[in-house]
This record gives sequence, C-alpha cells and structure tokens, in this order.
Amino acid sequence: MTRWIVFDVGGVLVDEARVWRGWAELVGLSEQAFRAALGAGIRAGKGIGGTVRELAPGLDIRAHRQRLAELEIPREEDLYPDVRQALAELRAAGFAIGIAGNQPEGVAEALTALDLGANFVATSAQWGISKPEAGFFARVTEAAQAPSERIVYVGDRLDNDVAPARAAGMRPLFLPRGPWGEAHDETPHVAERVESLLDIRAALG
Repeated sequence: MTRWIVFDVGGVLVDEARVWRGWAELVGLSEQAFRAALGAGIRAGKGIGGTVRELAPGLDIRAHRQRLAELEIPREEDLYPDVRQALAELRAAGFAIGIAGNQPEGVAEALTALDLGANFVATSAQWGISKPEAGFFARVTEAAQAPSERIVYVGDRLDNDVAPARAAGMRPLFLPRGPWGEAHDETPHVAERVESLLDIRAALG
C-alpha cells in the first residue's frame, strides 16, 4: 500500500516572509522587530492576532484584510529552497504527496499552479474546518484514501500539527522553521524532527 507524506504550507513549503513584512508595515515596525515580537507573542500563547492587537491597539485589521490575504497567495519565489528537490526525491522513492494546511481562499489554486507534483492540495478554506480540529485530519485521510497509519504529516507547529496528527494516528514530523517552528523549537520535545525537507527520506528509512 502506498505511503503518504502530507505537508503543511506556511513554514514548511512556503516562506511567509512577505506576509510578515506586510504586518510589520501595518504596525510600524521593521520586519526584524515584528518577527521578534511575533516570536515572543507565540511563546506567550498570543499568536498573530494577540500580538498585533498589543503592538497596534487601534489598528482596524478588517480594513487591511484584502491586502493581507493577497500577501498569503504563494509565488515561486516564496517556496523554501529545498521544496522542489525534496518532493521530487520523495516521489521518486514511491511516496504519494499531499498538501493540506490552514490557509485562506486562493492558496490551494496557487499551489496547484506551482505544480509541485502533489497528488492532492487542500486548505482549511476549501474544507471549512481548520487544524487542530480532528475533522481536519479526518479530511486528510479521506483525501489520501489511506489509513492514518500510512500517513506522515510534516508541520512547523507542535499544537496545530504534531499533537493532532499523532492523535489521528498519523506519524508527525516537526520542522523547526518559520515563526512558529522557531518558537516551538525552544520547548521540550516529544516530536520526531527534521531540519530540512531533504532529511525526510532518511528519517523514514
């Protein structure tokens, strides 16, 4: 039976630096200062929303929603450098590839257009359910048409990716990059990890 590797999007396949630059401009900080504040906010459990409200209490986020949403649509230059090589190697090794993450409308279509060779591409906007809900991971198994124990889920968050994927019976792999990956990498780990997508093949044996 085919083994599946399903990838999260932001922080895993897509470097969301353009998104963070957009937020930094809105709150009047340099990208570096905003990233530092966001990391602190993540570690404090505030996430992006709580961090922005603290940095700019009077900011009407809704007024900028369209611009921010446009920044989340991935382009070729937003892909991490290891993405195309890693996915090609995994396909050549016989793995089926899925992409599924919490993303707004338009992202699935953009990822499909980038032609990463995935067997399926899906987002929370399409499914109407988000991680870490168990129903999201149930949809992953449905899309793969495979039992959960045949699925490896690669993510950058312990809360949204590793814990719920494991609870769903999948094998989670933690990739510590992006704001959440970097912040969560500072916590004691109970997760199997890889430092690059190029390390996945060896990690799976």
